[in-house]
Amino acid sequence: MEKINSKLMIVVPCYNEEEVLPECVKQLAAILEELEQSGKIASGAMLLVDDGSKDKTWNLISDYGLKMPGRVRGLKLAHNVGHQNALWAGMEWAANKCDMIVSIDADLQDDIHAIIEMVDCYNSGADVVYGVRKERETDTFFKRFTAQSFYKFIKGMGADVVYNHADFRLISKRALQSFVSMPERNLFLRGMVRTLGYNQDCVYYDRKERFAGESKYPLKKMLRFAWDGITSFSNGPLHIIVIGGMLFLLVAFAVVLYCLYQFIIGHTVPGWTSLIISIWFVGGAILLAVGVIGEYIGKIYKEVKRRPRYLIQEEV
Repeated sequence: MEKINSKLMIVVPCYNEEEVLPECVKQLAAILEELEQSGKIASGAMLLVDDGSKDKTWNLISDYGLKMPGRVRGLKLAHNVGHQNALWAGMEWAANKCDMIVSIDADLQDDIHAIIEMVDCYNSGADVVYGVRKERETDTFFKRFTAQSFYKFIKGMGADVVYNHADFRLISKRALQSFVSMPERNLFLRGMVRTLGYNQDCVYYDRKERFAGESKYPLKKMLRFAWDGITSFSNGPLHIIVIGGMLFLLVAFAVVLYCLYQFIIGHTVPGWTSLIISIWFVGGAILLAVGVIGEYIGKIYKEVKRRPRYLIQEEV
């Protein structure tokens, strides 16, 4: 059944996107107009969230807000808080102002025409619609390998994520209000949204190359994001430590039996090399275990401080 009175808000986190933003606004405005003319929605707008950009991104957003007041709205965050927090800021702001939101990055790599299919799924009763990549032909071999390895590893650790889905999705108002009520500060949105339940669906699309500008996710950030996702939604690393500790005990027990046997048969040999290797090996394992536990304690520390995820400096 068509929900002709529904309002759509497209949430776009932006960080140093002055090169691609004009084309992004142009294409998203065309999609919103197409949805309105087809009667799939009553009205639509885009919310551009400036995540502390250092270029002219906010100036562009302000200009579009003045030129297209019914179509473009903007939030300027007081400082750079990262992609996940910036996206959260936009979703929280929009939660009571529309019937559904679509989150999408400004780089135009995600197929904006998939938004039409997402709205169709919403009109058919879906509360959450995931944008899922069909394949990764535009990625380099390294990025494709690491991304696929990440999804397989995090699922192996027990976290529930949609394979080849990032942060391109539609969320209905009731699902969004439940979503933004989650209190955690360590955000891994693609894992959190899966915990909502409700009616869920998928739309498949081909991802394009970046329209302009440079990627804001270098290898260092990608690795940090992957680690945050694993430690935020899985106790698997802690279980690995326990299993590793048990294996070390078995190895130690075997070494003790071997040493007793050598002593009984009279083949006692100075064991300086084996001793040093054991010390370094066990010491390194202990440091690794302490480090993993420290990551979880650090997340607890961040949660209990309850500092705000973001601060809004200006609104358009």
